[in-house]
Amino acid sequence: MTALPSTLQAPVEAPQVLDRCRELVRPALAEAVGRMHPWVGEMAAYSFGWCEVGGAPTGASGGKGVRQALAVLGAEAAGAEGRAGVPAAVAVELVHTFSLLHDDIMDGDAARRRRPTVWKAYGTGPAVLAGDALFALAVETLAAAPGGPQAVRLLSVALSDLVRGQADDLLFAARPWRGPQRVRPEEYRAMAEHKTGALLGCAAALGALLGGAAPSVADALDRAGRHLGIAFQVVDDVLGIWGDPAVTGKPVHGDLRERKKTFPVLAALDSGAPASRRLAALLDAGGDPAESATLIDTLGGRTEALTEARAHIAAVEAALADVALPARPVEELRSLLEYLVRRDL
Repeated sequence: MTALPSTLQAPVEAPQVLDRCRELVRPALAEAVGRMHPWVGEMAAYSFGWCEVGGAPTGASGGKGVRQALAVLGAEAAGAEGRAGVPAAVAVELVHTFSLLHDDIMDGDAARRRRPTVWKAYGTGPAVLAGDALFALAVETLAAAPGGPQAVRLLSVALSDLVRGQADDLLFAARPWRGPQRVRPEEYRAMAEHKTGALLGCAAALGALLGGAAPSVADALDRAGRHLGIAFQVVDDVLGIWGDPAVTGKPVHGDLRERKKTFPVLAALDSGAPASRRLAALLDAGGDPAESATLIDTLGGRTEALTEARAHIAAVEAALADVALPARPVEELRSLLEYLVRRDL
């Protein structure tokens, strides 16, 4: 597979950054979940990977904790100790999990992290209730933190963007592959910023805000996170077509079988080359995904996607360079961001 450039080679310290931030946040996150109704709290714990259906503990860490780490590093970038960002980390992790519970229902996804999704394990109604409870708990957590009203406003903006992005993503599915109503790459870019980038940017900005940062610092970190979200989503699209199933946990060409309007596909269709008509016909008919993948590559879809990811990584770097920040948290932020985007390319 074509790799991103050497500037995106994953630094060895990135997993340690994630581990350190998870260990700092986990007690507060567990305490917050422990305040929920026992049944709803069990579903929340199950969604984090902490327990099985029925409540038996698993001992799992609960995922990478990307947004938690961004909140902690945001506080440290503001010159505060990492614990200042813990309420932001808890709130954003709760919101992220709430969005996943509802996304799985909307998308009809039966599995996540190789386990039944919450709606499959507990039922649709209970899963909706658990998602609503996680959202309410996130707002409660931020409102109780120093600077709570401003923090809640910042989270509300990110949530509005997240809903906008999810709405666009759902509407994309009904639009044609070709013609004036087709989804354009620039529309996809806006969707990815809202659906994925808004919460990443919010995590870093909230941590900075609770750490006492100036508005310019919080704004710069928000911009960096939003660009990261687009790059992250585009790389995910590349992996969804050409990734190694042994590494990604997804079947080869899985996104093509599901006929998802991902960035490489849209870029290939937008090329205007004669072969793009053949690709659109294949996608319309649900044809051979291997042939579609070859056509997408030939039409430059994979190259365009990697170029798009590079452009947004450059934008992340520019946002971080716009403000004066302490060296250590910036180095950790940079290593984390690059590690997340590179992943298994």
